[in-house]
Amino acid sequence: MQAMTRARGRLLAAATVLAFTAALGGCASMNIETPLPSFTGFGGAGAQSTARIEQVFIASTRKGDSGKASTDGVHYSLATIGLPPGHHSGVVEKPMWGSPDPKSHFVVKGTRPLDAEEFHNELASHLSGRVGVDRDVLVYVHGFNTSFEEARFTTAQVAADAHFGGVPILFTWASASQLLGYESDKDAATASRDALQELFTDLSQTPGVGKIHVLAHSMGAWLAMEALRQEAIAGKRDLDGHLGDVMLASPDLDIDVFASQMAKLRPAHVTVLASNKDRALSLSSAIADSRQRVGAIDPNNPVDRRKIESLGAQVYDLSSYGDGFISHNTYASTPEVLASIGAAITAPRADDSGKMSIIDASAYPDPAAPPPAPAPTPTPPQ
Repeated sequence: MQAMTRARGRLLAAATVLAFTAALGGCASMNIETPLPSFTGFGGAGAQSTARIEQVFIASTRKGDSGKASTDGVHYSLATIGLPPGHHSGVVEKPMWGSPDPKSHFVVKGTRPLDAEEFHNELASHLSGRVGVDRDVLVYVHGFNTSFEEARFTTAQVAADAHFGGVPILFTWASASQLLGYESDKDAATASRDALQELFTDLSQTPGVGKIHVLAHSMGAWLAMEALRQEAIAGKRDLDGHLGDVMLASPDLDIDVFASQMAKLRPAHVTVLASNKDRALSLSSAIADSRQRVGAIDPNNPVDRRKIESLGAQVYDLSSYGDGFISHNTYASTPEVLASIGAAITAPRADDSGKMSIIDASAYPDPAAPPPAPAPTPTPPQ
């Protein structure tokens, strides 16, 4: 009874703080109409001069685009996202009200539903003809309090701002997209572990695929690491040689749980993007009986840094950047950080710099092609 009372007290305190910071947003990336100041350098250039199209493959455990969990398995689709010609790195341009204008805002230009086989074949087709690191895929796993639209736009924004030349893939789970829905979101993330593991398995078996990079934010970092841990237990620790960079942005992840996950994944290339200014993770720690979250360590504290590095992961310090009072979405809202992400996942690899992804076209028949003519009936011998 006392434990229940303490739990209610923690949740009440959490609700008070979250209500105070509600106007500052949740775990999705920045959605503002006024652009940030221009930056220069790789991945941090100011407004781009022309519109850009990003095609994003989507695997979803949501029911449609809602926050409810799907009851009939994973849904797949291919979305075409338009970025405006005035797009600034680190920003998802959205209207303050009314319909989006393609000249100024992110827009969905089209969505095509796919079944599981079509998803696999279409991805192989997109990879075909690509060379070197352009054969890679980037799997983005969003965090707590993130709507389907926000996750879809963030995937396109990060891929564009990081100058990723491969194929971006969004794995979206049934976040309620509600500020006070932390516990229900954790349950939804837990229920999606097998689906994400199956996606990793499918990607590793896709013809011509290069490296499979993972960018996971907040609660999505726990989900991604759990799915990779399950793959490791199943004997596919490095996804059959295809696992690339695993980047955990502000991971809402218990330090002891992270240690058990890393014990299965080592020597995977895992990087923790952490900040000592992340107030959202400080609140998450309070809800979790003050247990330290991996993303809330102090990267400038040698003890904290060694604690993560001793597990086999690297640390990237986000503390000098910020996206407001909460500082929980710095990975996607700061051009310099996006540049670093881009530099990691686009660096040429000497061992496959000349490899080209080629698929056997005969395995993917054209559904619009006419049926083959029937074979002639053989003439019986006289």
